[in-house]
Amino acid sequence: MYYVNHEQIGLRLSQIPMIIEACQELEQQWTIDASLLMHLAQERALHLAIETVTDIGSLLIDAFMMRDASSYEDIIDILQDEKVLSAETTALFKELVSNRRLLVQDYPLIRREGLHPLISRLPEALQVFAETVPAFISKEQL
Repeated sequence: MYYVNHEQIGLRLSQIPMIIEACQELEQQWTIDASLLMHLAQERALHLAIETVTDIGSLLIDAFMMRDASSYEDIIDILQDEKVLSAETTALFKELVSNRRLLVQDYPLIRREGLHPLISRLPEALQVFAETVPAFISKEQL
């Protein structure tokens, strides 16, 4: 029997609607001369999306004794291998996590020029993820 930390997975899944809403608001309110606050908000939305996806991925990997991940990108690959993510969602999430170092460590190098292209693509992928994770857990626990 696997130990699935439903509380921690649920807590992180509960953040997805907020991240989706933030992305949608950013996309709707973005202007050519967006303020610094808008740029910082988009950076935080991207960062939260990265951490949410990879935290949930790590919890699933631990719960179902999948192979150990060697990187953030590898977490996404494992989720695809285990059929948690589709190829399309995998590609988008790999693009997303490739931004982690810039957002978390190299933030002084960020060029704040326009709406990040992932902002408009994330809501749908995050919604799918929020639906597939519980379905995967239910299927695996049978």
